[in-house]
Amino acid sequence: MDQEQQYRQKKQDPSLKLFVVLSKAYRAIADRVEEDVRAKGLNPTEFGVLEVLYHKGDQALQKIGDQILLASGSITYVVDKLEKKGLLERKPCAKDRRITYASITEEGRDLLHNIFPDHWKRIEEITGGLTEEEKSELIPLLKQLGTYADQLEK
Repeated sequence: MDQEQQYRQKKQDPSLKLFVVLSKAYRAIADRVEEDVRAKGLNPTEFGVLEVLYHKGDQALQKIGDQILLASGSITYVVDKLEKKGLLERKPCAKDRRITYASITEEGRDLLHNIFPDHWKRIEEITGGLTEEEKSELIPLLKQLGTYADQLEK
């Protein structure tokens, strides 16, 4: 088999096709969501931190990083910015001085309370290319794919 035939065969490989299609779909969706968040005066990371605190309450800084897939050094930077904006505050742990919690302020809670409904509608609009049934079918498949990929050796 010559190189051109190998290339054509690889191009038709469903694994490669899935990767390309999934990557392009993710990029398109992420770009629209980021535009929406930035229009509300936050960057995606700031929004992610506030959203975690809004929905789950006070969180240890390290735990926030795990939840939104951000390195601990980056979390400190984002928390500093949000603290300066008055949207969250740090609270030391009473039992362990090594642990610091982030807590959303009333101003942060009001901000998210005001912007989240529109953000949710925008996400529904962005994912509107699929029916509710198709979304429900796709979720477990993507979870299965992600879980499998996470378990592979690095």
